[in-house]
Amino acid sequence: MIVVDSSVWIGYFNGTGSRETDLLDTFLGEEPLMTGDLIITEVLQGFRNDSDFRKAKAALEALFYEPMVGQDIALASARNYRRLRAKGITVRKTIDMLIATFCMVNTHQLLHADRDFDVMEEHLGLVVL
Repeated sequence: MIVVDSSVWIGYFNGTGSRETDLLDTFLGEEPLMTGDLIITEVLQGFRNDSDFRKAKAALEALFYEPMVGQDIALASARNYRRLRAKGITVRKTIDMLIATFCMVNTHQLLHADRDFDVMEEHLGLVVL
C-alpha cells in the first residue's frame, strides 16, 4: 500500500508541479493509496476556502483509511527517534516520525516531499517511492 504524505498532498492541491505530485497524479485511480488521521489533519487544516476544503476532504475520503497512531506506534516512534538522536540526527517534526513508523510497522511505501523522511529511509529502513 502507498501512503501519500501531506507534503505531497499540499503541493498537489496547490497545483505545484513536482516529481512527487506527478507520481500522485499518476497513481490516483490506478494504485491503492492510503491516508490516515495525521495526514488528513495536516492537509485539511490549511484550507481557507470552504469549497476547496470540501473538495479536498472528498478526495481524501475516497482513499483507503487507517488510524495511524496508537500506543504501539507511539512507543515505536519514540524508539526510532531515540535511535536517530543517538546518531546525532534530530527529526524536526514528531508527526513525521509517527507517519514513518506507521509505514515501517505496516510495510507500507511512503510518497513524500519532506527531507525529514530521507534520514528515516537511510537509517531506519523506511521504504519510499
